[in-house]
This record gives sequence, structure tokens and C-alpha cells, in this order.
Amino acid sequence: MSHVFPRHTRQAPPVAVAGDGCYLIDASGKRYLDGSGGAAVSCLGHSDSAIIEAIKTQVDSLAFAHTGFFTSEPAEKLADLLVANAPDGLDRVYLVSGGSEATEAAIKLARQYWVEKGRPEKGRLIARKQSYHGNTIGALSAGGNEWRRAQFGPLLLDVSHIAPCYEYRERAETETAEEYGLRAAQALEDEILRLGPDTVMAFMAEPVVGATAGALTPAPGYFKRIREICDKYDVLLILDEVMCGMGRTGSLFACEQDGIAPDIACIAKGLGAGYQPIGAMLCTAEIYAAIEAGSGFFQHGHTYIGHPTAAAAGHAVVSAILERGLVPRVREQGDKLAARLTERFGQHPHVGDLRGRGLFRGIELVADRDTKAPFDPARGVAGKIKKAAFEAGLICYPMSGTIDGKTGDHVLLAPPFIIEDAQIDELVDKLDTAIAAAV
Repeated sequence: MSHVFPRHTRQAPPVAVAGDGCYLIDASGKRYLDGSGGAAVSCLGHSDSAIIEAIKTQVDSLAFAHTGFFTSEPAEKLADLLVANAPDGLDRVYLVSGGSEATEAAIKLARQYWVEKGRPEKGRLIARKQSYHGNTIGALSAGGNEWRRAQFGPLLLDVSHIAPCYEYRERAETETAEEYGLRAAQALEDEILRLGPDTVMAFMAEPVVGATAGALTPAPGYFKRIREICDKYDVLLILDEVMCGMGRTGSLFACEQDGIAPDIACIAKGLGAGYQPIGAMLCTAEIYAAIEAGSGFFQHGHTYIGHPTAAAAGHAVVSAILERGLVPRVREQGDKLAARLTERFGQHPHVGDLRGRGLFRGIELVADRDTKAPFDPARGVAGKIKKAAFEAGLICYPMSGTIDGKTGDHVLLAPPFIIEDAQIDELVDKLDTAIAAAV
């Protein structure tokens, strides 16, 4: 009998014993193609010898030193590497242990920034519906997925949520994509004015929405207009790149493709590639200077922030992504994956939308392609796809509640950057089998 508290008490998952490139292997010897990197984590695959060696080397010299007393060489090196390759203006790196910690830190830093600037009235956060920013209370409050929030409602913070930029379902037939993008962005200005600009501290969004909306990309011009609105009303822009960052969408930081830079950025998942738990919050020199010139103390922290072993892994991962040319490879293999998905599912009667960037792809499933009507949630389509895919030897990331947290189903794909052409074919074939079994 296991004493592990599992994610689901009615499921007994197989025991993973080994990794081999794009595959995971269980105790029976069965191989599973990791078509989603777990949850967009395993960007380098599961047996990268250089990353493993970097971890071993670090542990041999120093495994841990608490940041209340020390910094460490790996933390300094990783921060330097990230800042050297970050969007303009990002200048400081706060290392944490995962995505929820990164977004939680971002929310608290945004609040403390305005307090240190002598504007304590700015304490409201605006985010988007159908977003996901993590599982801690602050991060969950910022997230806009009703299914994930529902039972914890009494515990959550008062965060405003505007409509997502969801071109497939929200763009009118009379609108161009650019016109829709501007209309979607206008929701932010409207909400700032409703709340009162002097009360709003930050707006938080995923450049490409991951888990809860299936690689939902912004309409052209959307984020440039968002950046203008934030600047106009002295609102900090927090971009959550926990899933879509670190090369996943075809640029090291996803926001590069939208031509903007945030005030605060959050990264994780691909930062450690699964080899160590690590995340980071990056902020501008201006934000850091406000803390430095004020109290001098960011009133936040966790025991394992700046962990030397995790930082050594992160540095090795980012170095590998940059030095091995994996960002352009993501674009190349992402185009191939998109083409194969279009070839197989572009006219599928139950596929409404194929979307995404790079090796971050989403498939939205529908009961009726013409009307875009979703499946009845009672059918549990996403769960059936996940089960059928796993039985076929494919790990993918289906989710329900795509439209409003209750209705809609999608599949998120985020395979390792090292995926080969034959493995793309294997992924599409096995996914086709799983979708057929489910619908």
C-alpha cells in the first residue's frame, strides 16, 4: 500500500523508472512519448547528460546555502545569463522553486513597489478570465479559471478579471484580427477606469495562455495596446511566462514576439527542464531601485529561493537552449508539428481550432464544427482523451472548461525541443487514436 498522497485517489499511476530523450519508461518497461513535457516542463527531454553532470558537480561542492546569509555562484551566474537575454529593462532576478512561487512573488512585489513609492492606495490587481497563474492563494486569486477557483472562493483575494483575448470565439465576422485585438485590449482600460486608476497596481496575463485555454495566442496588436494602457495609468504589467517562456513558443521569452517588455516577468517549468524545481521572477531596475531606496527589504521569501543546485541546473538548461540553437529548432519543429496537426485534424468534424506558437500547440474540440458548440461537460471528453492517449503510449495535456471553466475541451501539446520528425508523426498518430476513442 502506498503512503503517497496522489493527485487523484481513484487512480493508481504506473511507476516511472527511467527517461530516454522524449520518452518516459515505467516499471513494466512500457515507453511513453512525452507529448506535453509533463506540463510544458521537459524541454530538453529526460536524459540530458550535460544537465545531469552540472547538477552532480554542484552537489559535490555546495548543495544548499540559505539566502538569508549567502548568495552563491550558480545563482549569480543564472541571474546574469537571464538578464543578458531578457526583454529590455528587466534587470533583477528573484529565484524561487516553481511557477506559483514566481507569480505569488510578482503580485507581492507589485504591491510593495507602490507602497515604497508612497502610493499605498494602489492595491488592486486585474487579470483575465480563463487564465492560470498557480495554486497558492494569491496566484489562484489571479487565475481566472472558475473550476479551479470554485471550492476555494472564500479564501481568495478580490481580483478583477476581464475577458481573455480569444479570437476563435470572440472575434466578430465583421472584424479584422487587428480590430478584435484592440477591442479585447480595451477591456483593460475600461476596468481600470471602473476601479479608479489610482487604485490599480498591476495587470497580469500569460502572453500565450497555457493550461486553461490550450495555447491561446493573442490577436495582432493586443499586447502592444495593453502595454500602452498600463503606461498611461501607471499600472505595472506582469507577464506570466511560466508555461510559454524559455523558448517554448519560439523565442526565449514569449513576449518578444509581441514586441513588448513587461515590468515583471515570471518563468519556471522550462527553466529547470524538470531536472530541478526552479522558477524566477524578473523585474525592472526601476522597481528594484524603489525597494533599494525605500525599506531595502522585499518582505517575502521561501527557504529554498536561490537554491545553488537548482540554480546550477537552471544555468545549464538555459545555456543548452541558447548554445545548441534550440530556439530556432523550436520554430522549425513547431512548424512541422503545426503542419501535421493541420493535415490530420484541419477538417476533423470535432476539431474547432488549431492554435499556438512554436512547440506550444492547442487543439480545441467541439461537438459541432459549424456552430462551435462544445461537447456536453458530462461526457468528460478531455479526461477520456488523456486516458486513451496514455494507454496508447502518449503523454498529452487535455483539459476541460476551455470556454468558461465549465464547458469546452482542448488538448495542449508541448513536446521536448529535441523531438524528431518521426516522433512528431508518432505523436499525431497516437493523438488521433485517442481523440477517436473519446469522441
